Amino acid sequence: MMKKELRTNEGAPPIGAYSQGLVVGDFVYTSGAGPLDPDTGEIVGDDVAAQTHQTMRNLGAVLAAHGLGFDDVVKATVHLQHLKRDFAAYNEVYKSYFSQPYPVRTTVGSDLMDILVEIDFVAHKSA
Repeated sequence: MMKKELRTNEGAPPIGAYSQGLVVGDFVYTSGAGPLDPDTGEIVGDDVAAQTHQTMRNLGAVLAAHGLGFDDVVKATVHLQHLKRDFAAYNEVYKSYFSQPYPVRTTVGSDLMDILVEIDFVAHKSA
C-alpha cells in the first residue's frame, strides 16, 4: 500500500505525531482538524460557528494540497464539545461548505481540549 503525506502551511500544523492528511489510492484521509490559526497556532473564535468556519478552512487547505475540494468529501466525522447546545449552529456553518448530496456524517459529543469542534474527512479523487 502506497501512502503519500499531505502537508500545507495553509492549514493548522499537526500538534502531535500525525499527518495533516494522507493520500491512499484515490482517497484522501485528513486528521481531525480544529479551529487553530495556521500562522499562530491560536484558537480562532469564541463560539462554535466561528470555530467551525476556521476548522473548515483548515480542512479545505489540506484537501486543496491534493487538488480536491469540499464536493470531493464522501465522509465526515465531527466531534462537538457541547453536542446538544452547539449542534444547530455548527450544522448551519458546516452545510454552507457543501452542495447536495452531502457527505455521510457521524456527529458525536466528545471531551475536546479547549476547542468546541473537531472534524476529519475522507475524500475521493475521481479520475
